[in-house]
Order: sequence, then C-alpha cells, then structure tokens
Amino acid sequence: MNPYYTDYSEYLSRVFPGMKVQKLSVAVSGTCPNRDGTISRGGCSYCNNRSFAPAYCQPGLSVKEQIERGKLFFARKYPAMKYMAYFQTYTSTHLADRARLEGWLKEAAECDGVVGIVIGTRPDCLPEETVEVIAGFQIPVMIELGAESSHDETLARVNRGHSWAQTEEAVRRCADAGLHCGLHLIMGLPGETEEMMLLTIERACRLPIESLKLHQLQIIKGTRMEQELREGRLEIMKFSPESYADLCARIVAMMPRRIAIERFLAQAPPEMVISPRWGLKNYQFTTLVQNRLTSRSVIENN
Repeated sequence: MNPYYTDYSEYLSRVFPGMKVQKLSVAVSGTCPNRDGTISRGGCSYCNNRSFAPAYCQPGLSVKEQIERGKLFFARKYPAMKYMAYFQTYTSTHLADRARLEGWLKEAAECDGVVGIVIGTRPDCLPEETVEVIAGFQIPVMIELGAESSHDETLARVNRGHSWAQTEEAVRRCADAGLHCGLHLIMGLPGETEEMMLLTIERACRLPIESLKLHQLQIIKGTRMEQELREGRLEIMKFSPESYADLCARIVAMMPRRIAIERFLAQAPPEMVISPRWGLKNYQFTTLVQNRLTSRSVIENN
C-alpha cells in the first residue's frame, strides 16, 4: 500500500478483488461535440487524438476485433491478465443512440477475459438516458470524465465547450446511478496559476468521485496550441520535472484516501511532443513525487 495516497492498482484491487486488470483501448467514435459543430468546431486546442490511441485501436474494426488485438498485444507480457474495455478515443457517448451504445457495451462485456468497462466521455455527453443504459450492465463500469479544469474561463480558452457546473452535475448523476466515476484534469492550462490548479483539485475532491487522472499540459504537434505557440500567442506555466513534482506533492497532501490517483504524467509519443520534453517514464516521475512526499513527511515530523 502506498503510504501517501491510494494509487490506481490499489483501487482496482478493490473493484476487482484477486485479479490483475489491464485497460484495452477501443475506438467507436470519430468525433466530439466541439469538433462536429454540435457546440463548436476545431476541438480542444491541446488535443490530437493520435497522441494517445494505441496502434491496435482502430475505429474501422469491430469492438471485439479491437479487444482481441489488444489482448494479443499484452498477452506475451501478462498471460494471466484480465481486461477492462476502455472506450477511449474522442467522445464515446456523443451521438450514440440507445441501441448502438448498448450494442458496443454488450459486445465488449461478452469478450473472453473482459471483467469491466471504462468509458471516456465529456460532462455534456451524459444525458439521463445514456447513464441509464450504462448503469444497466452487470459488470463494473467506470466513467472517466474529461473535466480538465474547474475554471470556466480556462475551459472557454481551450475550446472545451462545457462548464464546471456541467461536470458537477454529470458526476452526481453517475454516482446516483451507482457508477464508478473519475475525473481527468490537466495541470498548466493557459492562464492558470498553481493556486488555480489547487482550487480545481479542492473542488474535485468535494464531488463523489473515486479517482483522478492528472497530467501536465503537453504541446502536441497538429494542435491549435502548437500554432499559438509558433505565433507567440500562448502563455503557459513552464514546469520542470522538479517543479511539477512539487505541485503533485501538494496535490497529494490535499486529497482524501477515498480518491485514487491513476497517474500524474502524460506520455504522448516523443515524436509528437513539442514541449515539455522531459524523457521520463511514469514510474520515474512517480518516484520524484514520492521523494518529495517523503522529504515533506520527515520535515513535518521533526
């Protein structure tokens, strides 16, 4: 057990006792409401979906085919692994009518070795009917909500197209339906100070969530932020690994043990990253954070 916070492996052991579980990404949607004109166009200014979609995850294949390819990818290393089907790319619940959504989830749930489902989506794409469909499945379903920030001016600046109030409403709707719910947050979005980021963490911890997925802002090739950077129109906080680890240590100190931290760091393919180019693996950065927390604990106890 991690002495400072609940990590994701500990959390998964509660949800899936006695099992080792791995996410397998599945692509079923090719758009988001802020891309296709439903609410705006162009998508989030920091986003390029190619930066986090695995090679085996292809929308042209069926859900089952993608899961089977994913299992082959991981089977050589982890032969006894069980799996969560992770509907990851774009917004999985956007424009999905009841029958189509039920079909995707049923196909995933019936795959051999799949013991849970993770749905990546947005706060404004979870109407009551959609939550009802998701809550009807008999295996654990986790909702991973892209909230990114609690500051509406930031959300508007990066073209998210939703508000923090919508995030709060979506989380409560999911929790009331008995779903496992977590938030995705980005540290270092344009215009934000560290105190603004910590306020977002504070607000998130007041909600009935079970997990947080954090990462530093990355400037990725092919995004509007890349263009803004080249034109000198982008002002962001420039973290070093050490300063970001310090922030993460402050975040951990604020968080209740009931909320798991899935990760601190984003890792897009190096060839797609403009900045920051730290060259650190997740475990290496987590060690940095742990060292900060240990030092902090020693100081506080002396």
